[in-house]
Amino acid sequence: MTAPTTPGPVSRSGTESVVGPGPAFPSGSAHTAHTAHTAHTAASALDGVPAAAPSAPVALDLGGRVALVTGAASGIGRACALRLAAAGARIRAVDRDGEGLDSLAEDAKGLVGAVEPWVLDLTDLDAAERAAAGTDVLVNNAGLQLVRPIEDFPPDVFHTVLTVMLEAPFRLIRGALPHMYGEGWGRIVNVSSVHGLRASPFKSAYVAAKHGLEGLSKTAALEGASHGVTSNCVNPGYVRTPLVEKQIADQAETHHIPEERVLADVLLQDSALKRLLEPDEVAEAVAYLCTPQASFITGTSLALDGGWTAH
Repeated sequence: MTAPTTPGPVSRSGTESVVGPGPAFPSGSAHTAHTAHTAHTAASALDGVPAAAPSAPVALDLGGRVALVTGAASGIGRACALRLAAAGARIRAVDRDGEGLDSLAEDAKGLVGAVEPWVLDLTDLDAAERAAAGTDVLVNNAGLQLVRPIEDFPPDVFHTVLTVMLEAPFRLIRGALPHMYGEGWGRIVNVSSVHGLRASPFKSAYVAAKHGLEGLSKTAALEGASHGVTSNCVNPGYVRTPLVEKQIADQAETHHIPEERVLADVLLQDSALKRLLEPDEVAEAVAYLCTPQASFITGTSLALDGGWTAH
């Protein structure tokens, strides 16, 4: 797809795109992209960028549990689906990308839990609510972003962003809670963003949706506490994905700087830790919030932003 020229790039839930002027990079389509791929090219623009040191996963047993993950075909959602399946959960992997879901299911073979592909567009809110019935763990991850000044922001895109990233999570939570309440146990993890805690120019729809998701998550936490249900947000900064890789050259041209300076001068300017977050790191935070050790954590936001919000 040819990327339309706008004052900024398109991004997706749970990961952050470049702040500031630049070209748009849709994932799927400019209006209804729900995920972004994480497979790396052999000659990645991010080769040599520091990565997280490997670490042992937290102990988690979700045997007999059903986990629904949105935006599961790629990116953070894919990492979450695989992590929770490894813990024994039966995964309802929700995404518009059927081929991506098939690939996920293939990669999940051999894990303790199973992955069931659910091809679903979250703008179908009734279907989203039905899909959440019987869910023990709900991971609201899917989303999209168009970066553009408010006066130029298309109202229909603003509506779609709020539908996918705020109204759909509401409907999914609404569909999941009866079973969770009946079981006396449930875990809701909303993949928010550093932009659920901070604002940036040209991101009116994305910032509004993420701030709304934060409020929804807190409300679910207060209502669910007496039923054994916790609700929390995780708030990633920039995550290592091909969508970020694709923007390196364009951001260098836009900001008139060498490509090797884009990460430090643009993407990671506000981050104290000068590296990208890995999708598996976000998935591990999601997993931790499902452990018994995290049973007293609810109604909060876990910033995975490398110190961005310390400013």
